[in-house]
Formats: sequence, C-alpha cells, structure tokens
Amino acid sequence: MTSGTSQRDRLTAIVRPVVVAAGYHLEELAITPAGRRRLVRVVLDADTRISLDDVAEVSQAISTALDEHDEALGRSPYVLEVSSRGVDRPLTEPRHWRRSVGRLVHVPVPGQGTVEGRLLRADGSGVVIGTGGLEREFGYAALGPGRVQVEFSREEDDS
Repeated sequence: MTSGTSQRDRLTAIVRPVVVAAGYHLEELAITPAGRRRLVRVVLDADTRISLDDVAEVSQAISTALDEHDEALGRSPYVLEVSSRGVDRPLTEPRHWRRSVGRLVHVPVPGQGTVEGRLLRADGSGVVIGTGGLEREFGYAALGPGRVQVEFSREEDDS
C-alpha cells in the first residue's frame, strides 16, 4: 500500500476479502477513536438472513486477518464490532430492496414527494410499490433512500 492510502482503505483491503469469502457484502467499515484504542466497526449485508452465529464466525475471521496485518492499525489496540445491517438502515442498493419485498416502505421520490406503500417487487431495474390499490413502478435512479416501516400487528383473540 502506498503512504497516501488511508487507514480505512488499508483495512478495507484486509477485511473485504474475508467478508466476501464468507459469502457476505461489506456494507460499511468505520474506524473511530475510543480512548487509547480504536473502534473498528464492520457492517455485513447479505441477500439472506444473517444469524448471530454467522456474525460471530465472520467476526473471528476478521479478527484473525487484522491480527495478521497489525501494521494496518499502527500496531495499536483495537475493539472490533461486527454486526449485520439493521432494519433501520436506508434501502440504497438493489439487494436491500429485494430483501425487503413484502414490507411496508417509505421512500422519497424527487419531484413526487414521499411514497409509502407495500414493496411488491424488486428486480435489477427497479421496484413496484403498492399504494392505495395502485401499483407504482420506480427505477432505482428515481428513488431516494427508502426505509422499511416497522409494523406491529395484533392477532385477534379467538376465545
């Protein structure tokens, strides 16, 4: 790596292959000071559900890789935090939208305001959102960062 390469870039070059080899996407990598240590926060994404066991396994693999390349963090101690992408994170990539099919979404659409409805379909070119009995189709380029709306439903008591 060149001296002009940022620490984040160096860590990404170490972490990304580990994450990809495990079958996931590296959604985010952030480094922040935490006292005398650094906090290395890694967020995973996948087209399927990520279990806690999956996160623990990838965390161990990342930790091993970082320990093997301790110069990437200047040989200083670090705390590694690995998590999966939460439901509160914005929908910005096609894979985020595909995984959210069937969920209620809220998305800004430039020139049209905010659209809220059920995400009916998502493919390589865009999404279809059901709103008020209508199906509205949008290309990804026409969408702002969407959000999944948490729905609380109550089962009716049959007794």
